[in-house]
Amino acid sequence: MNVVIIEDEPLSAQGLELLLHEYDPRIHVLAKLSSVSKSIEWFKAPQALQPDLIFLDIHLEDDLGFSLINELSLTIPIIFTTAFDQYALQAFKANSIDYLLKPIQFDELATAIDKFKLVRQAPSPTGLDTTVLNQLIKKLSSPTYRDRFLMSIGPKLRSIRTDEIAYFFFEAKATFLSPHIGIPVPIDYSLDRLGQLVDPDRFFRVNRSFLVSESAIKSVYAYSGSKLKVELTPQPRQEVFVSVERVTSFKEWMGK
Repeated sequence: MNVVIIEDEPLSAQGLELLLHEYDPRIHVLAKLSSVSKSIEWFKAPQALQPDLIFLDIHLEDDLGFSLINELSLTIPIIFTTAFDQYALQAFKANSIDYLLKPIQFDELATAIDKFKLVRQAPSPTGLDTTVLNQLIKKLSSPTYRDRFLMSIGPKLRSIRTDEIAYFFFEAKATFLSPHIGIPVPIDYSLDRLGQLVDPDRFFRVNRSFLVSESAIKSVYAYSGSKLKVELTPQPRQEVFVSVERVTSFKEWMGK
């Protein structure tokens, strides 16, 4: 089976490829593409092989994956992969095989591929699984945030739960995740993107360089003028202040 992975998070793309080879070592990943524009360019170029199946992240770095379907009038079967489920109904309207929420679990991936094989062998298209659809409709009633992140630590991949994270910070042109226990590790997200992925009831962007968990805040001090100083645990190498323009929002967040 030939597949294409369209995913803007390198670790997620790598993790998905590993799961695919665990399912079947004979699966050939023709390409790993990170954006709608790069995907359009790849599909419009002459290819020796065409994919049997596409794994498509809905929220890509330059646009939604649905725009790729519209631009190319794709008829190749698709399994959507994303951290957000608010696009579920639109995904099924695009005649997807299945819809997988990140972090992708092997059993769910295997079920989706098995479903693809059945659909491919069927003499006529199979109907939408209304049970799955009803479950997704229920999920749409409230936002879904990440409960874990896949990290590359040396040669190993590790899944870190959100409740293990003290804060994220930006330093030396890179973003890091600092767990409650352990050393900071680099992460392939910007702080802006992380602010969309984590629960805003649990995390707050105190300034341009720090996105902190409520559980990591040890103390808050009034500083000179209207500034606030935040003492975090584990203690970062630099002092952390709440930006003046965020002070009011921070106080409201702390008072929830």
